Amino acid sequence: MRLLHSWLRRLGPALALAALAACLGSAAPPPARADDAPVIAAAADLKFALTEIAQRFRDETGHAVRLTFGSSGNFFTQIKHGAPFQLFLSADEAYVEKLGTLGLTRDGGVLYAVGRIVVFAPNGSQLEVDGALEGLRSALSNGRISRFAIANPEHAPYGRAAREALQATGLWSRIEPYLVVGENAAQAMLFATSGSAEGGIVPLSLARTPEAAKRGTWAVLPETLHQPLRQRMVLLRDAGGVADAFYDYMQAPPARAILERYGFVLPATN
Repeated sequence: MRLLHSWLRRLGPALALAALAACLGSAAPPPARADDAPVIAAAADLKFALTEIAQRFRDETGHAVRLTFGSSGNFFTQIKHGAPFQLFLSADEAYVEKLGTLGLTRDGGVLYAVGRIVVFAPNGSQLEVDGALEGLRSALSNGRISRFAIANPEHAPYGRAAREALQATGLWSRIEPYLVVGENAAQAMLFATSGSAEGGIVPLSLARTPEAAKRGTWAVLPETLHQPLRQRMVLLRDAGGVADAFYDYMQAPPARAILERYGFVLPATN
């Protein structure tokens, strides 16, 4: 894989700063005072949907929450080491389950969505997008791929799903030398839309925005190409009343409607 920082230098100052900002989004925030809005750790695929939900929650209740986006694996590590989050929305329910075994959560949490991935090509790319990844196969055979973006499979669930899809279609070993790897799904989306990569595999929830529609085209990959992206949220052990209320709000019809609009598959309600 290419070194990420060398690729960032080629992006130019503006895009490099944006990419670094995406990286920093996964860092743990400073400790919050008791009277501050609760700090919520959220998987990067939720960047647009959760921001919209949090604004609606504030409009309806008068309470604010502080959102921090990053990779679920990094958040898991931060929470283990005492990061002051009150609610964790993971893109992989396994991280929630592991925190539960460590006694760091109130309970087992709840499944709030199932995610999907897409192959994305920016405007001007020679990559043709399709659900079977035949366009990517053809582009690789014809030498038309020099950079291709995914999130880091080691700690970002959407990066792991991208790797599984590429392995299932026999393309992983061929594409691996051309990968540029984002710290999280949002950074991978930045790379894919910047025009400095021929495309990438990214969350549907990030591709399904007006801004992404202006920047390129995408195709949803079949669920059979990867393990389900079962996304679970959980209140952490010391969560307060506002975090508790937001947790409930995430399961209410207004929040569920927003998640569905961004392409998430919703679990059945109780």
